Amino acid sequence: MKKVSLLALGAGFLASLAFTPEPVLAQESTLEIVKNRGILRCQVGTPAPGFYSLSDDGKWSGFDVENCRAISAAIFGDPDKIEYQSVTSAVRFTAMANGESDVLSRTTTWTLFRDTQLGLDFTTVNFYDGQGFMVSNDLGVSSAMELAGATVCVLTGTTTELNLTDYSRTNSLDMQPVVFEDSNVRDSTFFSGGCDAVTNDKSGLASIRAKAPDQSIFTILPETISKEPLGPVVRQNDSQWNDIVMWSVFAMVNAEELGISSSNIDEIKASSTNPEVKRMLGVEGDLNKGLGLEPEWAYNIIKMVGNYGENYEEYMGAKTVMNIPRPGSVNDLWTRGGLMYSPPFR
Repeated sequence: MKKVSLLALGAGFLASLAFTPEPVLAQESTLEIVKNRGILRCQVGTPAPGFYSLSDDGKWSGFDVENCRAISAAIFGDPDKIEYQSVTSAVRFTAMANGESDVLSRTTTWTLFRDTQLGLDFTTVNFYDGQGFMVSNDLGVSSAMELAGATVCVLTGTTTELNLTDYSRTNSLDMQPVVFEDSNVRDSTFFSGGCDAVTNDKSGLASIRAKAPDQSIFTILPETISKEPLGPVVRQNDSQWNDIVMWSVFAMVNAEELGISSSNIDEIKASSTNPEVKRMLGVEGDLNKGLGLEPEWAYNIIKMVGNYGENYEEYMGAKTVMNIPRPGSVNDLWTRGGLMYSPPFR
């Protein structure tokens, strides 16, 4: 019976092919679309310190902006062939799904639902985070467990909103969410006392506090109530594009591990005898072929954008308004006890 069933299925399939009036054309890949357009459409968030800031002259910068620049450098040999698309959390996935954006690089948490039911693929993690709460010192609390009945500012359409509800229910705190679509409205409401607390990823709380006229009057409470692995997102069913975005991040991480920076890369490229360095920088081998890029794609990223550590210290480190020290944290290299890790360039 099994043989008959399979044969019948095969005959039906062949018959359907015989009566197909026209051949099915292959869909154009994202890489082809981006190259033909001559510009990368990279989605970021609304301006905020640390991850994506917008200067008065219209220039974007920030930790997640550097992902966009790395992808552009890999494709075009130019880190600035980018159209930045600044959208709210509520519409970010729609803009990706309908093809308006080529890649999303804006503090987006990797979850099972998002990875399997939105037509999207998460590439890799470029920042490990967790959700917390921030309050005004005047509130007089030192723990999230003291926020029973508190009003909490939160962005709608985010894992942050869902985590808040879960945490409140689990701990019988009866917190009252005050939801916003726009992060700037959320922040101004919190600063003016419209909510007792604000909740976000802890890096996001540091970004919110950096906007305050006086940062010293706000405290980020010690509890971390969730896991928030953040990273770039692409549409499903284009594995080559997924690989390009993912390995652009890995190139920056691996460069730091190998001691390669934007300032010493030319010297290392010319003199290194390390086979992995040679492969990564395009001196030998053909690792670029599967990506559809030029041999020096990773060299261009590191030379023009920098390694992971360079970007972290410029936008997130202890000497920035974010003031998130990296040593010993989960965002340090795996060789120093962190979780930042690149597969081999082999």
